[in-house]
Amino acid sequence: MTTHVPATDLHAFTESWQDWYRAHEANLADPHGFLAVTSLNWLDEQPRRFPDAPGNWHTGPEGVTVTLDEGEELTVAGQPVRGTHHFGVLPERGGVEAVWGDAVIEVAKRGGHDIVRPRHPDAPLRTAFAGTPSYAPDPRWVVTGRYEPFAEPRPTTVGAAVEDLQHVYDAPGRITFELDGRPLALTAFPGKGPGGLMVLFTDETSGRTTYAANRVLSLAPPAADGTVVLDFNRAANLPCAYTDLATCPLPPAENRLPVAVEAGLRIPRERGGSA
Repeated sequence: MTTHVPATDLHAFTESWQDWYRAHEANLADPHGFLAVTSLNWLDEQPRRFPDAPGNWHTGPEGVTVTLDEGEELTVAGQPVRGTHHFGVLPERGGVEAVWGDAVIEVAKRGGHDIVRPRHPDAPLRTAFAGTPSYAPDPRWVVTGRYEPFAEPRPTTVGAAVEDLQHVYDAPGRITFELDGRPLALTAFPGKGPGGLMVLFTDETSGRTTYAANRVLSLAPPAADGTVVLDFNRAANLPCAYTDLATCPLPPAENRLPVAVEAGLRIPRERGGSA
């Protein structure tokens, strides 16, 4: 059902959304955020050097290794690293940040593949960033749904912003809700923090006023009775909406909503969007 916000609370509602929006934009434009990424490099057993990172990099059964030339240094977990350093086997969607001067070298695993993704504060995409267009916040897009846990988490394979890459999530359940009296449902993936949920979706605005491939909604843990609040005003863009150097997951097929969700973040200017 739709959450009705009294006029007296509308100002607080709008201010809360603005705080969320500012935090999203600040995280994106952080000196080492996704707008600072300068390349996406897929590792294999052949050592290779990249122009925006020090050392020669490769991976294998024992994980990622870098061999630094004389005079090159990284800082990993606060400790200086020279010569050869073994990052080891990284967990899926996990990673390590190695500091190199004012840059950060992200070493991570995505879709079962090890990657090196340097992040430089002076990256042109970051320095030219002017903010993301968005819909004005509107309480009509705040709805209360019900979380229905699966008997067992369901391994769910989805595509990615990078061609031929796949992500696998253990979906814990789905969320049913209504928009304008229409019954809808979304498969949920694990979110940030204990019990939190993440919903990837597209809708009838996708590719028109919102980014075509995906948007994401982060949700607080469901209440004891299974109720959960979906505030589509906080439908955010993933990094792939801004840069081709991201490996973001795509929504599962059942999360393509047959309605126009005119709320949340719109197509970034970096992809031709306008305010």
